Amino acid sequence: MKQHILYPALLALILAGPGWASEEHGHGHDEKPIHNESHSESHNDHDDEHSGHEEEGHGDEHGDEHGGHEEEGGDVELTPQQMTTAGIVVTPLRQQTLHEVVSAPGEVMFDAYRASKITPRISAQIVARHARLSDHVKRGQLLVTLSSVAMAEAQGDLLKSDREWKRVKKLGRKVVSAKRYAEAQINRQQAEARVLAYGMSKPQVAALLRTDDPAQAIGRFDLYALQSGTVTSDDFILGELIEPGRVLFDISDESALWVEARLTPEDAHRIHNSAGATVRIGNTTLRGKVLQIHHAIDENTRTQAVRIGIKNPGDRLHPGMFVDVTIDAESQGKALALPLDAVVRSADGDWQVFVEKEPGRFEPKEVTVVRSVGEQLIINGIAPGTRVVTEGTFFVQSELAKGGFDIHNH
Repeated sequence: MKQHILYPALLALILAGPGWASEEHGHGHDEKPIHNESHSESHNDHDDEHSGHEEEGHGDEHGDEHGGHEEEGGDVELTPQQMTTAGIVVTPLRQQTLHEVVSAPGEVMFDAYRASKITPRISAQIVARHARLSDHVKRGQLLVTLSSVAMAEAQGDLLKSDREWKRVKKLGRKVVSAKRYAEAQINRQQAEARVLAYGMSKPQVAALLRTDDPAQAIGRFDLYALQSGTVTSDDFILGELIEPGRVLFDISDESALWVEARLTPEDAHRIHNSAGATVRIGNTTLRGKVLQIHHAIDENTRTQAVRIGIKNPGDRLHPGMFVDVTIDAESQGKALALPLDAVVRSADGDWQVFVEKEPGRFEPKEVTVVRSVGEQLIINGIAPGTRVVTEGTFFVQSELAKGGFDIHNH
């Protein structure tokens, strides 16, 4: 048992002998620097590694920061052909008067002051039609020929009274009594007034009195256009017997129309006559102005009608169409403002516009959007007079994006 314990201890002493002997004789001093050098190297390696990480991270951070700003500050250059094709418009930024707007649905209507109805004044039969639906007619143009028994009687009286008046006038006041002279003159005037009231025109009357064979013209008369415009209805057929007041033609000048918008009484109170208005349907946008604010409230819808007058170039709008209407309300004073489409989001989400550095060359400029007023945005961060892209902004933005694509992968 003792031998088993003694042998391992003796072996351990022999193996440790040189070191123990060295320490025992003072040679351990040579080993100590080796231990310190190893620890120092380990410590220095750790410091270098840590320092390297800090320098690398610091350099990347600053490099990305400065490099990113430099990339975002780029510009884009366009050719005149590109600008024309994209419809790019550059406008100096100006202080302008802004208005709040009131939005409402509307319906296109005929301008009643530019419309007329063609109707007979006596019972008559349709003899001939000279215009059709959708025809564009001129003022005084022949529309329809009618025949009437009442007109035939009136025309006959006119022919007789005209002959009598001519004979009495030829004899003169010295031969004819004053009473007979006056009666002949009055009868002639009354007969002409009657045929005019029945629907004949003065040129027609003159032609009837000049004809050598009045029997062929007796009973017939024509109706003419009272204005220039488009025939919008012609609800009759040939040979039809027409009663007085029956509308034969509706004619309207569609170069100008009305739009009737329906507003709440509160919104109607915020606008005034002659206020500007915008009418939209699809891609069509037209400007007009308020002509009239109705005083009565509709009993069913509890809304107040507002009539807006608009021009209709190209005949793009027609009565019966439903449109969207925005009407300028109270003034909000002057401010720097741009159309909605002129202000876009940058890659980092900020609002920006494109400023013209020189013709055909644009750079993005960050701005602050204060608020929207109707179809415009009030902005800050840019000086008045700066030339800014107001139309075609998205094209400029896409061209800038093409030039800066994969900017971080050099």
